[in-house]
Amino acid sequence: MTLRAGDWIEVRSKDEILGTLDKNGRLQELPFMPQMFQYCGKRFKVFKRAHKTCDTVNPVAGRRIADAVHLNLRCDGQAYGGCQAACLLFWKEAWLKPVEATDSLIAPPRGASTPESEISTANGGCSEDDVRQATCTQDRQRGGVTRYFCQATQLPNFTTQLSWWDVRQYVEDFASGNVSLGVILAGFAYLSYYHLALAKRNRLGRPARWLYDQFQKLRGGVPYPRRTGTSPPGQPTPIATLDLQPGELVRVKSYPEILATLDGVRNRGMFFDAELVPFCGGVYRVQARITKFINEKNGTMATMKTPAVILEGVWCQSRYSNCRMFCPRSIYSWWREIWLERVSEQVVVTTLPGERSIETQIPEGICEKISSNNTANESFRELHIVQQFHCVTDPSDDRSRKKENDT
Repeated sequence: MTLRAGDWIEVRSKDEILGTLDKNGRLQELPFMPQMFQYCGKRFKVFKRAHKTCDTVNPVAGRRIADAVHLNLRCDGQAYGGCQAACLLFWKEAWLKPVEATDSLIAPPRGASTPESEISTANGGCSEDDVRQATCTQDRQRGGVTRYFCQATQLPNFTTQLSWWDVRQYVEDFASGNVSLGVILAGFAYLSYYHLALAKRNRLGRPARWLYDQFQKLRGGVPYPRRTGTSPPGQPTPIATLDLQPGELVRVKSYPEILATLDGVRNRGMFFDAELVPFCGGVYRVQARITKFINEKNGTMATMKTPAVILEGVWCQSRYSNCRMFCPRSIYSWWREIWLERVSEQVVVTTLPGERSIETQIPEGICEKISSNNTANESFRELHIVQQFHCVTDPSDDRSRKKENDT
C-alpha cells in the first residue's frame, strides 16, 4: 500500500495495531504512542506521505522513512508529562487501511475487522499497558530524572540517512502530492541563488541580497529570508510580555522590526529561522503558549525561561532549509511575544505566505477575508463573507535549534 496526500484511510482497530507491535510498543522502531489509540476505527485524509523527515536529535539533516504517512493529527502530550510541542504524528501504513473516496464519510460497520492475513505482525505480544509503560523510565544515572521515549526522541532509530542530492526524494515529493511542481522549482531557484550568487556570504553577498529583495518586491514575494539581526552587539536582546492567550488575534511584526530584536539570528537563545519570514506581517490566532517541551536529544522535560507561543496553522514549510527541503514534518513555528502584537477582531489582513499584506477595517459583524488553504500543497484563494473573522493560512523550523539556550 502506497498512500498519497488526500487519500482516505481508516485507522485499524486497537487489537489489529497491537498485533503489529513488539513488546516496547514499536513497529520497526517507530513507537505507537498511547494517545493514538483514540483514533482507532476512525477515518481521515492523508495529510502528507512521510517518506522523509528532518532530524532534530542529531545535527540537522534529512532522514528517510519507509511506509509511513502523516494524518494532520498531533501529539497532545498527555502521556509525556504535558509536553506542549504538538508534534505531527507518524503513522505506519500497517496501522491503516485504505478507504474508497465514495465510502469516506460512511462510518465503518460495528464489529468490522480486517483479515489477519492483511496485517503484518511483529510478535503479537504487546498490550495497551506495554505501550503506556514504554513512554518513559527513570534515569538513575541522572538522579532519577524522568526520561521520555516518543516518536521525536526515537526518530534516528526508525529512519535512515538521506542525502540532500538524492533526486529521488524530490520526485517522490511531487508524485506523493506533498508538494506542487511550482513550489519545488521555486525552492531550487532560491537555493541556486543562495549558493551561486554568494548571497550567503556576509559582505560579498550584499549585492546579491539586494537584487533578490528588489526582484521579490516587484513580484510581491518574500524578501531574502536569511539576514542577521540589527540589535546592538553586546547588549541583551529586547523582550516583551504580552501574556497572549489561545484565541487572541495577533499580527506578526514586519521582518525589519523582528531583525531589530535579534543578536545574529537569536533572541535570548531562540532562533528566528528563515521559515518564519513568509509569515511576517500576517494576522493569525494564538493556538497555545509553550512553557515546557521534551528535549529530543536526551528525552528529558525542558522548561522555557521565557514562554513562546504557537499560531494556528503556522508551521515550517521547509522551503528555505538546506539539506531538508520540503520536509513534510510541519513542525510548529515558535514565536517570541516581542515578534507579535495584538490586533482588533475587525482588522483583516491577507495572510498568503509570499505575498504582501493588505489591511482594511470592516464594520462589526461583517468581515471579508482572503484565505489560503494548502490541501495537498495546492494553494487556492477564496473570498468569504463571515460573521466573525478567523484567519486561515497555508500549512507551513528546526525546533531543536531555536530552543537552544532557552531552557
